[in-house]
Amino acid sequence: MTVWLDTGLRWVSYVLIVLGAVFALTAAIAIVRFPDTLTRMHAATKPQVVGLVLILIGATIQLRGHGNVWMLLLVGLFTLLTAPAIAHLIGRTAYREQRHDDGLLLINELGDDEDQPDE
Repeated sequence: MTVWLDTGLRWVSYVLIVLGAVFALTAAIAIVRFPDTLTRMHAATKPQVVGLVLILIGATIQLRGHGNVWMLLLVGLFTLLTAPAIAHLIGRTAYREQRHDDGLLLINELGDDEDQPDE
């Protein structure tokens, strides 16, 4: 019974790792192919973070019972906490730098705040 469980968990971890690598690959291709900073930012955060989390879950299944599992959990937590903040800062910077392209956004929520310092 434990042999079947061990084999099943091993295959689940393999599938998660490969699926995470596919997400990371699509994110890398999208960063190269997308035309502007805002769409590249989307490709750099969402599929990249999901891919990393899937790879970390697969590695955690492989390393169950080992001391390095906690390090993998910390890496995943740190990535989930910092990726949205970094994407927000990149988006604000891209918005400020690409003012010449007024047709980029449908709603200009930062139009009045552009010259005011951040609070």
